[in-house]
Order: sequence, then C-alpha cells, then structure tokens
Amino acid sequence: MTVCERAARVFAEVFGIDPDGVWCAPGRVNLIGEHVDYAGGLCLPMALPHVTAVAVRTRSDGRLRLHSDGFDPVDADLFGDRVDGWGGYVAGVAWALDVPGFTGADIAVVSDVPVGAGLSSSAALEAATALAFASLYMLPSDEAGRDALARACVRAENEYVGAPTGGMDQQIALRARAGHAMLLDCADGRAEHIPFDAQTHGVTVLVIDTGTGHRLVDGRYGDRRAEVDAAARRAGPLRDLSSPPALDDTVLRRRARHVVTEIARVRDAVAVLRAGAVRDLGPILDASHRSLRDDFEVSCPELDVAADAARAAGAFGARMVGGGFGGSVLALCDTGDVPRIEEAARTAAAGRGFPRPSFLEAVPSSGARRC
Repeated sequence: MTVCERAARVFAEVFGIDPDGVWCAPGRVNLIGEHVDYAGGLCLPMALPHVTAVAVRTRSDGRLRLHSDGFDPVDADLFGDRVDGWGGYVAGVAWALDVPGFTGADIAVVSDVPVGAGLSSSAALEAATALAFASLYMLPSDEAGRDALARACVRAENEYVGAPTGGMDQQIALRARAGHAMLLDCADGRAEHIPFDAQTHGVTVLVIDTGTGHRLVDGRYGDRRAEVDAAARRAGPLRDLSSPPALDDTVLRRRARHVVTEIARVRDAVAVLRAGAVRDLGPILDASHRSLRDDFEVSCPELDVAADAARAAGAFGARMVGGGFGGSVLALCDTGDVPRIEEAARTAAAGRGFPRPSFLEAVPSSGARRC
C-alpha cells in the first residue's frame, strides 16, 4: 500500500468519511549548496522518492482538525487559535495562503520521510498542504504558481512556526522533476532542471541518517542566518562576490567564506553533471563538508564520524546535509560499495557510542502532486 493509499485509509478511519482528495510532496536531499539559500545563493537539491501525503476534506465551520500517527491530534479554531507544534506547519500554510473562501479542513497525514534527519520532512508537509489547498480552491499550480506556493510555505515556516529557513526546501518539494537535480537561484526563484541519473553510471547517492535529530527552531540555525546577514551588510551581497571578503570580525569572515565558496562549488557541481562525470562530484562534496564543519560550524561529531567512515570505506565523497547540528550525511559511491559503507558507518557509530544509523538511497524524484 502506498503512502497516499494509507493516508486515504487513515482519513476514513479517523473522520468516518472519505477525503476530497490526497496530495503528496517529497523530502529532499541537497547535493550541494548548503546554508546559502537565505543569502540569495545557488543550490542544487533533488527530491527523494519518500513523500508526505495529506488526505484532505474541506469544512465550513472554521475548524482545522489534524491527525498524524505518532503526534498529538489537533483540533483548532482557525480564526481564534494559534496552532503550535507540528500542526503549525499546516495552520501556517493556511494563514500564509489566505485563500478566499477557506473555512477549515480535516486532514490526515502519513509520511515515510524520516523526521529530524535533515531531509525536510516539514517542507514536505507544507508543500503537500499548499498544493491540496491550491487544487481545492482553484489557485494556480503551474510553474509560476508553484513558485508562489513555495514562497507562501516559507512565510508559514518563518513567520508562523518561527523557523528561519531560506526557501530551498519548499521550492524543491513543489518544483522537482524526476531524474533531475534542480539548480535554484534563491535570489529570484529561477530554476533549471539538470539531468542527474547516477544509477546509469553505477553510482548511488547514499543518505546516512545518523539518528541524531536536529531542530531548526532551537536558535543555532537562526544564529547562523543572522551572522550571514551581518556579513552581507558589511561586504555587500555575498552571492555577487568572486572571492571571500576580508572582514575584521573573524566569525563573520568564516561565515562569509563558506557562503562564497559554497556557491562556487554549486557551479562546479553543475559543470560536472553536464559533463557526465558523476564521480567527480566526490571532492566537491568533501570540500563542502570541511567548509560546513570548520567555517560555518554546523556539523557535529556524529556527522563527522559518518562522513569519515564513508570515505574510508570507498565513497568518492561525503558531506553533511541539511541545517546541521545533527541529521544526515550524503555519500556518493559505487553501487557495489553500498553494503561496505553502511557497515563501516554502523561500526564507527557503535565505536563512539552514537545511535545506530539508518540508510536510504536517494533517487531524483518528482515534486508535489495529486495522488
């Protein structure tokens, strides 16, 4: 049974009636371009085959009722209650879209996107909800419409939930194409779909979930964003610089150096993909991890150990992905080396007393859609 089929079944069991429809949106992994979206930079994410599905039925009484296994149910007055916790990602989308005629909904959520793994489970929920509301209330959902939906999801996360994310996650969740990574210009939302079929080259994009969850609302992510903003006020837009600025403040200098060099790595990665030299992404991934660890300081021992173990076991390159302070590592490797790399990551984690990692293979997949 698919995630979408499960969502429809759960909805009927919980609410005693069939939904008006089911929509889903994917998690994502970012090949390269971490912590540059809120600086208006370039990034190169791709959608995962793992999705969050929402089964939705409209209501006419202003109530929002939400159900998701493993989370407390939500029953809120949309016009009077502030919805906290996981339900805020749904209520925030309704608030940000401000759909004419919207008067509530029942929603059942089912997902196979790992939560807290740095794979954007929250953006998947937002994007699926936004596309559902767009479909039910006749909002545009073409390419331009999806860009607008993604921007509304960012507002929901920034202003309603209080997580200072930059927008890459919502854009890829809504606009991804199967078999492609998406080169996203975060300054203006322009996207170019870059063919990426690692499997034809005998290569796997392996995601190592360290089991160390992260939260984007705990302050540290916001601190990094504030530091990047401060560096840009002193040096000008960082995405326009060809070399890192020589700032007096050593912390801001390191943060700016990461942003400027990471954007350059995105351009290098796109050139590699266009040349069909997938394995040559490895050194670019390694350089990104060093920059995120040393200049941006968003890695952690669990991520570093997993990345080191993957490289030692034969990966071409490996780096942390997502906001950091926990989450996952992306490792690029020959498909035949996957079992050895997985075992190396498990052994290295056990040797340090870290949680046992889990794994998934990232295959570029489609964006949000009606099931």
